[in-house]
Amino acid sequence: MVDRRGFERGQRKWAGLLGEPGFRAQGGGWCRGRPDVAHLFGFWESRAFYDSFMARSHDRLGSAQTGTFKDAQVRLFERKFDVKLGFRPTFAEADVARVAHCRVREGQAEHFASMQEKVWNPAMAGSPGMLRGVFGEAPAGEFVVFSLWSSAAEHGKYRADRVARLALRARLEADVAELDGAVVDLEPSWTI
Repeated sequence: MVDRRGFERGQRKWAGLLGEPGFRAQGGGWCRGRPDVAHLFGFWESRAFYDSFMARSHDRLGSAQTGTFKDAQVRLFERKFDVKLGFRPTFAEADVARVAHCRVREGQAEHFASMQEKVWNPAMAGSPGMLRGVFGEAPAGEFVVFSLWSSAAEHGKYRADRVARLALRARLEADVAELDGAVVDLEPSWTI
């Protein structure tokens, strides 16, 4: 991050997304482990609506943040299934988001997705404080698990109690070549 305050001021300009066809929601905040890193999560009805927005309105809305950050990375994922039934992209009652970005070994995508559905999802869905989540896929064995939690404390209990055991049960190391994740303190003023 170059200019945190300027970035935050510019983030408010994204309220203009509300008039965009196909736009559903956006939220984000600062990474707990790396306070100079911001994460934004946008949800669209389809890739066609997103592409149309990028071609028409993105640069106008984003101009307020020009020069306030460096090293922006954008990743697009298509929703495969909910982590907890009834996913909707609302951030109002969530305190933190957890995002896990996975690159899966060649030939392991089907097993990885199956283990997400059969092992990880029930454990997360049964955790107090886990509000909802979504599992998404991009080409070439790239996946994301995005979840919203009522508090950092509740997410911490889940992590402390279950992650190592679940990773063994799901054979995570056999499936995943790279895993990068973050816990994000959500900024209510960034929610659209």
